[in-house]
Amino acid sequence: MTAINFKREISATVGHAIERATKALSAEGFGILTRIDMHSKIKEKTGKDIVPTVILGACNPNLAYEAYAANSDVASLLPCNAVIREIAPGKVSVEFAAPSGMMRILGDAKLTALASEADARIERALANL
Repeated sequence: MTAINFKREISATVGHAIERATKALSAEGFGILTRIDMHSKIKEKTGKDIVPTVILGACNPNLAYEAYAANSDVASLLPCNAVIREIAPGKVSVEFAAPSGMMRILGDAKLTALASEADARIERALANL
């Protein structure tokens, strides 16, 4: 796989999509560590408007531990981002970072292989939105 994320469009508001994504990720062992309302921050810092966009920092602690134990440089690539972005009224793009795509950045084949389980979990969460 060469993708950096898994993506799906759904009919929902941004708020409802966040709830659905959080629940789907939770079912796969991921918790939400952070939330950035990107559109609000862009407006606050630049005065410019972008479509409602929320970035959730998702982490599966067991998989994160395994990755960190294999190569501590992985810390700079954690947590996995989940992006919820309005593309039209009532239509949202849900984008989950592909862990193996991020791990390839480090050039560590063992870490990339380890990320395949996280990929499978992320893909299942996306399918279950």
